[in-house]
Amino acid sequence: MRSHNSALVLNAIADAPGSSRADVAARTGLTKATVSNLVDRMITADLVVEGAVATRSGPGRPGTELHLSPSGPHGLGVEIGVDYLATRLIDLTGAVRNRWVQPIDNRVLSPTRVLARVAKAVRTALAEEVRIGGVGVAVPGLIESATGILRVAPNLGWREVDLRGELCRRADLGDLPVLVGNEANFAALAELWHGIGTRNFVHVSGEIGIGAGIVVDGGLFEGVRGFGGEIGHVLVDPRGAVCACGSRGCLERLAGQEEILRQAGVSTPDELLARLAADDSAAVTAVVSAARWLGVALAGVVNLLDLPTVVLGGTFARLEPWLRGPLIAELDQRVVSADWSPIQVLPAALGAEAAVHGAAGSAVRAILADPDAYVTETLRESPVCAPPAT
Repeated sequence: MRSHNSALVLNAIADAPGSSRADVAARTGLTKATVSNLVDRMITADLVVEGAVATRSGPGRPGTELHLSPSGPHGLGVEIGVDYLATRLIDLTGAVRNRWVQPIDNRVLSPTRVLARVAKAVRTALAEEVRIGGVGVAVPGLIESATGILRVAPNLGWREVDLRGELCRRADLGDLPVLVGNEANFAALAELWHGIGTRNFVHVSGEIGIGAGIVVDGGLFEGVRGFGGEIGHVLVDPRGAVCACGSRGCLERLAGQEEILRQAGVSTPDELLARLAADDSAAVTAVVSAARWLGVALAGVVNLLDLPTVVLGGTFARLEPWLRGPLIAELDQRVVSADWSPIQVLPAALGAEAAVHGAAGSAVRAILADPDAYVTETLRESPVCAPPAT
């Protein structure tokens, strides 16, 4: 019961910063004494801080404002991209304390070497003068939800890697909760919590691979085992080129970053954007082609799930001005309900940083979902590397 009530109180404060104890009691239905006791425990654990005296319009003594503590436990996000590594620290409010990105082609390195680099980056982040409440790790592949095991990451060439266990061991994470997930899912969650402000959408991450995060009624849909959202491996052309997954004609082989760059005759996204701004015909043709293939795949998603919004993330967010027109035209043609409910296409607010931000945010959200476990552990201070509480 205390665990449930603690979550109610902390989330009431998160949803309405500046609330008093009396305000929280009124919104949660708990007694003032219960709220006061729980708040005092969370202040001791540095989850909540008191601010100024709250204004009060009615009779009675004014209370003190309550806020999530910016110096409290932070979430550490880690992203293992195909061509980069990234970390990010965010506080309980979602504010970014620290970010780090290292370009590196992880396809030419073994999992062992990549994880050694990741562990070093994590140890550097842990050296910050803040308490870390949990770690989220984003990877472009199939992550089994129950175990945190990476079953396959086609664009990395990885199979059967125990990312949670390896990272806990290499970075000496002790009892820190570690959540491993698909990068597109974390990106979608970041946009849900800190980005576009809508509760029903498909977020398409366009990088070397293409992944999708599906959000329905404010919740992530990731399939029964966590393997959902692999839109990059949806068949769009049966006669297309062979994909890294072993199939043929997958979306990412026709609309992924590398194919767009190849068709445009450039080597980097920055060069592509410069060519597009100059209205270079090869660059424009390459993006239009990608938009049309993307529209074919996304129309299937929308027809199946009735989602009203498509969010373009990663490199696609930067290309949105050129993708939008042909993509909407394809969706209008292929989505059965388009005449009555046109599909909205938006650039991701967080762009290429969404996945690592979502990974860090998931660690924070785990604390908000079960603050009493964090309070108890903080007061007890006993360290086993574990999956996050569910």
